[in-house]
Amino acid sequence: MNKEEQVKMEFRDLFNKMAWLNKTKMEVSLKGYKPSEIHCIESIGRNVDSNVTKLAESLYMTRGAISKITKKLVEKGLIESYQKPDNKKEIYFRLTGQGEVINKIHEDLHKEFQERDKAVFEHVTEEQFDNMLSFMEKYSRHLDAEIKKQGIGIKSE
Repeated sequence: MNKEEQVKMEFRDLFNKMAWLNKTKMEVSLKGYKPSEIHCIESIGRNVDSNVTKLAESLYMTRGAISKITKKLVEKGLIESYQKPDNKKEIYFRLTGQGEVINKIHEDLHKEFQERDKAVFEHVTEEQFDNMLSFMEKYSRHLDAEIKKQGIGIKSE
């Protein structure tokens, strides 16, 4: 296996380990919510004036999938839709009080996981962080270009 393949495998392996390690705590603390719903809540909480298109882009999902998720979240009372006075065509989403509570639980879990992993990151130098971030940004730009080239954006299902 060459170094490129090794890097990709290690990224996948790290992601899978983190997901596996965090899974039980997430499922217990956020019981009754699917990961896609939690990620949608998180995105709405972080971004003002979230709409289906913005959510689809940020979550790498189709608009159709986002429409289904947001409909469920509205039904569960976690988000609400609204329109701007100057734009009656577009529908936006914001968190309700209950949605804010779920988002806070999720944020607190991430802080807990970050604290758990601090032992590794406190030994990483600024230069090492800069190198890792630089690589990830380059690779991300490459993947964005490939997504665009292949035309596999946020089309409806």
